[in-house]
Amino acid sequence: MNFVKRDIDVTDSVVVRALTGQSGAAHKWPISYDSIEFISATADVAIIFSASTLAGVAYHIQAYGTPGDIVQYFGSAALVSALFLSLMISRRMYKPAALLALRSQLRTIFLVWAAVFFLLAGTAFALKVSTEISRGASLLFAALGLTALTVHRIFWRSLLTKGITNRRFSGRRIVLITDYGQRAETNLAQTLESLGFKLERHFTLPPPERGGRHREDIITTAIECVRGSEVEEIIVGADLRHWKELRGLIAKLRILPFPVNVIPVGPTSEIFNQPYHELGNSVCVEVQRGPLTPMEYAAKRCIDIVVAGAGLLALSPLLAVVAVTIKLHSPGPVLFRQRRRGFNGGCFQIFKFRTMSVLEDGPTIAQAQCSDSRVTPLGKWLRRTSIDELPQLLNVLEGSMSLVGPRPHALAHDTQFEKLVRNYAFRHRVRPGLTGWAQVKGCRGPTPTARDIERRVEYDLWYIDNWSFGLDLAILLQTTIEVMSCRNAY
Repeated sequence: MNFVKRDIDVTDSVVVRALTGQSGAAHKWPISYDSIEFISATADVAIIFSASTLAGVAYHIQAYGTPGDIVQYFGSAALVSALFLSLMISRRMYKPAALLALRSQLRTIFLVWAAVFFLLAGTAFALKVSTEISRGASLLFAALGLTALTVHRIFWRSLLTKGITNRRFSGRRIVLITDYGQRAETNLAQTLESLGFKLERHFTLPPPERGGRHREDIITTAIECVRGSEVEEIIVGADLRHWKELRGLIAKLRILPFPVNVIPVGPTSEIFNQPYHELGNSVCVEVQRGPLTPMEYAAKRCIDIVVAGAGLLALSPLLAVVAVTIKLHSPGPVLFRQRRRGFNGGCFQIFKFRTMSVLEDGPTIAQAQCSDSRVTPLGKWLRRTSIDELPQLLNVLEGSMSLVGPRPHALAHDTQFEKLVRNYAFRHRVRPGLTGWAQVKGCRGPTPTARDIERRVEYDLWYIDNWSFGLDLAILLQTTIEVMSCRNAY
């Protein structure tokens, strides 16, 4: 008996339609839902071997007039496919639920494929065997392989969409046993059928208050039903809050020579949707992952340092001119410093060019408004062009901020916003940014209403949950357009 986490909790709209039973009768396909992982992985191997052979033969015929060494092409393909499949399997990218997530698939394929070829190129260079490998054939192999794998994923997405919607997968014959009164029991039966399982019988255990004898009778009836039949598997949908009692009932099923799998239902099932790893002899469940892995954090930090350093060097003439102009234009310091809350709620001092005649940093701070009398004439131009924000590159360089992240607010405003928005403090799970997802979506300037700050927080939390290097790059590019539009820049 073992616990399984089946890929039935997919959020794809097609699967949702299948869960609600919106499907028509159709002929079963000769493949089962459970075999998709093996078939798709095997197809990847065939694609890689075909791409390697085709690229090698085509290149050598074009360059030398002969097809070249087929054995060498097969050797390269074997090495690439071993590395590629190992990485893809470790990331569980052949699971049907993962194959349905096309964007995630294509992004992972590109990264893994590039990593494999960079690794092999570095190894060949280190071992001084790069002269024996045709660069042209290798580049053609990389291009053909990536293209073919992309088309393959599009094919699987289409196939799975059609198969799940129309229930065409040929699945195993099963008997389902569920707890009485569980809302999920009907949905679970429909889900299993939609994934290709053929439901022979569905037994429902009576409530415990009716006595254990009645529940044991149901198990005995299920055993008699399965004996001598063509059933291949027994699935138990159970609320694990009752596991102490259910364990004894399920133990009776050991008399049958079939696998018995438990699908958790009810509130306790949520924890099985989380990633887990072994910690000594125990299982550690990750109920909340950090926004960034150590590798992602290191890479993002390196980019921040390089870009902020290069930006300060390139913009130093402009920064010097602005600093001198501010000093000559009005009394007061060149830089405006204000306490802000950053990563994990820690405080830091943010740097900006001074644009106002006041330096507010107390328990009450009025947000800048359109035609604000506190803003100096030079400050209006600096704020409209966002040049006043450039000194924050120093914050990025020192590590209190990042190039992209939720914009930090003054401590007085943080205290106010935390009372208005329940999840406001979640923004502090990452470093604040010079620009952010909320800003490129138009959430700049003052937040006069609770809905304004709620929208900003929604965008910030979406960014944290969906972070990627590509998203950061897109935000930086969109920031340029946003700055040029001068929208809400008071």
